[in-house]
Amino acid sequence: MYKRQLAALQQANRFIQYGAEILDIGGESTRPGSTPVTTEQELDRVIPVIQEISAAHPEIILSIDTYKARVAQSALQAGAHWINDIWALRADDDMGSVAARFGAGLILMHNRSQPSQVEVQSKLGGRYIGVEYQNLIRDVQDELMQSVSLAHAAGVADEKIILDPGIGFGKTVEQNLELIDRLDEICKLGYPVLLGPSRKGFIGYTLNLPPDQRMEGTAAAVAIGIDRGADIVRVHDVPEIVQVARMTDAIVRCRRE
Repeated sequence: MYKRQLAALQQANRFIQYGAEILDIGGESTRPGSTPVTTEQELDRVIPVIQEISAAHPEIILSIDTYKARVAQSALQAGAHWINDIWALRADDDMGSVAARFGAGLILMHNRSQPSQVEVQSKLGGRYIGVEYQNLIRDVQDELMQSVSLAHAAGVADEKIILDPGIGFGKTVEQNLELIDRLDEICKLGYPVLLGPSRKGFIGYTLNLPPDQRMEGTAAAVAIGIDRGADIVRVHDVPEIVQVARMTDAIVRCRRE
């Protein structure tokens, strides 16, 4: 087994042991200011890993984090179950038909990322500045539902769709904070909602901390997100955040009952 595959399988084993139920596998960084990779590079990075994890853990949902239809199709053939498309079917016209053909779960993420609006600081990394919305929540809702319409037109079943408000993607620090606080309004669209705040720039710039010191800030964002209705959270610090998620969910469920 190659070193990359072995390392990925070992990390998957750890995450599953700590309580992860979904593993999101990606071969291209989507951080503000990151450099894109080719389709071939992405395939080389993700397909062997998906094959290994799928064989070792058939009970775990595997998500392929890509906006390229060819990568998504190969990943589904290799054992993935979901597509996590950060451009919500707006980067590759074939993505919706791939999801429909395989009956895959489809995560549609809101995204207004523009490289010209990225500011990078050496300690804190990238953030978006000067991003304007007429009405933040309504604009995110409308653009997510436009992607839902694209999915329906491609033949994706309604029950396969999951929405992601796109924390950190084309939103300022203040907009990210507001979006998490008002996540319940995204949940009102009627689809399961995934929240991915883990270690992101809005935490770093709020607390003046580099990425490797943002676990507590991530925990706060996750707790608020679950309180506001998030169904799935995407995180790096699995052991700690699993406990945060379970405790928050228990409190919220008790209140609602």
